[in-house]
This record gives sequence, structure tokens and C-alpha cells, in this order.
Amino acid sequence: MVKGLPSSGEDAEPETRRARPSTPNRYRIEALAKGLDVLRLFDDTTPPLTLRDVAERTGMPLPTAFRVVATLEEKGFLERLPDGVIRPGLALVSLGSVALRHSGIVQLSEHSLRLLAASTGETVNLGVLVGAQALYLARYENAGMVRANIQVGTTLPAAYTSIGKLLLAYLAPAERRRALSAHVYSANVGPNAVTTEAELEDRLAIIRTDGFAIQDEELAHGMRSIAVPIFGREAMPIAAINVAAGTTRQTVETLCGPTLDALQRTAADISKRMTAL
Repeated sequence: MVKGLPSSGEDAEPETRRARPSTPNRYRIEALAKGLDVLRLFDDTTPPLTLRDVAERTGMPLPTAFRVVATLEEKGFLERLPDGVIRPGLALVSLGSVALRHSGIVQLSEHSLRLLAASTGETVNLGVLVGAQALYLARYENAGMVRANIQVGTTLPAAYTSIGKLLLAYLAPAERRRALSAHVYSANVGPNAVTTEAELEDRLAIIRTDGFAIQDEELAHGMRSIAVPIFGREAMPIAAINVAAGTTRQTVETLCGPTLDALQRTAADISKRMTAL
């Protein structure tokens, strides 16, 4: 028996057929329904899938599944890795992040991050890792007074950001290689950016030992930041927060001193709240 929703009423299980309304929805767009069926396959417990996995789990013929996946890939909702496996793309994650603004980690951490921005006088960010990108879920800027500006969907190369490097460091080696398979080392970044995978791995090893990540003019000239992990019920980080500042405002030493202490206290508070959910 094929898993997932069947492609037609004739192939449906008896339970599925009874659950459907007696009068078909005349406004139904079949192609859109198939696309949504594919997107619903991906959740926190689902590993990257092959095209055949998609076809089997949705009940679509393989050519149909190919066309649906290709369309979703073109629009950024899915991403196909060099080895052919398929995973959620940035557009899909960004849509999911909208819910986080109201009921997830962004809402839960808002008060703590506001206090951190106020106490440090610097910009505070909350982000997650999506493939080779750091996706920023919230940003709290301080310019004399606290000003909140939640930016959902902003992405930066993980290899050049403190949040991205921190979360990459905690991945298993094979998972990290898959995540970085789409990364291209660029010359259009900061003067201290890594230029090779080996150099990045050396920095990630230090991060795993220290438990925090520094970005020192790696993303761009004049920018520094320091990041620490947010943990849920599992031992792996579910997100990271950082304090970002200009190089004229913060030295690496000050970031690693009082700023890091405040950042770690905030992360511990948010992690405690997350594990209580």
C-alpha cells in the first residue's frame, strides 16, 4: 500500500473516502493541492527525501512528483542537494518563521532579548541554521533607546556569521558537509573570512571547545559579533543569539568579557523556558 494521500478517489482507502465531503470542492486546484501535499512531508522528524520517497509518500506517479518538486524548487520552497536528496528551502522556512513571531521561540525570548539589547547597548539577533545560511528570526537594535524590528527571512552565509558558525559547529560531520554543500567561498566578504573548508573546520573546532562563536570582520568590514546557543529539550541547539557591534564600539576582548557573560545568562534563561514547553 502506498503511503500518504492517494492521487485519486478510486485509489483511496475506505477510511479516506468516507472522510472526504460527499460533494467535491469545485474550487479545488489539483496542482496546488499536490504541491501542498509535498510540502507537508517535511517536518522536524523527517530527514531529506529522495524524489522516489516523495512519490511513494504522496502516491503521485514519479513524473508528476518530479514536476511538482521542480516547481517548488524553482520558487525556493524546496532545495535539491548535489546527491539528489530534497529538503526544505529558505522560502518554506521563512513562511514557517511567521508563526514563530507569535507562538514560538521569538515570542518566548522577546523580553529577554530586549533586556539584553538595553543592557549592552548593542544590536541583538536571534537566528537558526537553514542549510548553508543563517536565517534571522528577530533583531533588536539599540540606538539610545530600545527599538524592536523583527525581520523574518533575512539570510546570511553561515560560514561568515557568529550565529551560523556556532550552529554549524554543533552538527555531526556528515550533516555539516551536507549543510555546506551549497556554500561558495566568496571574496566579497570581510578581510578575516575563511576561504577554505579546512580553515572553517579549524574555527568550528575552537567554537565547540569554547561554547561560543566570534565573528570578527568576517562578514564585512567594521562588524563584530559573539553568539551562544539556545537549547531545547535535546542536547543540540535549536537556535542561537548574538550581540553585534561595530569594531569602533567593541573589541574582541570586551565582547568576550561582560558582553559574553550577559549573553550567556540570557541564553540560559531562554533555554530554560524552551525546555519547560
